Amino acid sequence: MNFLAHIYLSQDDDLITIGNFIADGIRGKHYKKFPLGIQKGILLHRQIDTYTDAHPTVRQSTKRLHKNYGHYSGVIVDILYDHFLAKNWSSYSDIPLPDYVDKFYDLMGIHFDILPSRIQKMMPHMIAGNWLLSYAEIEGIQKVLDGMNRRTQNKSGMHTATVELKEFYTEFETEFTSFFEELRAFAKAALKDIEIQLLNEN
Repeated sequence: MNFLAHIYLSQDDDLITIGNFIADGIRGKHYKKFPLGIQKGILLHRQIDTYTDAHPTVRQSTKRLHKNYGHYSGVIVDILYDHFLAKNWSSYSDIPLPDYVDKFYDLMGIHFDILPSRIQKMMPHMIAGNWLLSYAEIEGIQKVLDGMNRRTQNKSGMHTATVELKEFYTEFETEFTSFFEELRAFAKAALKDIEIQLLNEN
């Protein structure tokens, strides 16, 4: 899953949200240097990714893209799924999406000093472009895919994936909706297991 889904699945806990957001940049056991709440978020992020990558519904979505994008298909599906989460946000939260993302940006500012340098450098661009809110529109997804393609030196061709998004829009949305209900339940249960794990470790 991409940024918005990881933030949403953090159960409205500030430190878990931060950990979930920064987790991609934290390798191995380095999560242990962070406060306990952030450790929970990092480990939750890892479990969400493992569950997502192995899920048959997600694989159905990635299979539709594999011919044109190869191993980048999973990354693209993560981004497309964030689009459907943002688009259908009122089905998942009583807080309007603009208010929700503003609260998240404020949270990152409050805890800026603890963020990895890569995230610190990214945050001004994220806020200026209001990435999380932009996911609700195909134009916003296009910008994300353009940026991802540039980071692969234009090798991935990801910038063209909105073609498949528009062509198979109903299929992708149906798959997201079905999968996300299962993922929400999984994340809630996984967090409880993580809390027990960390309690035993500490």
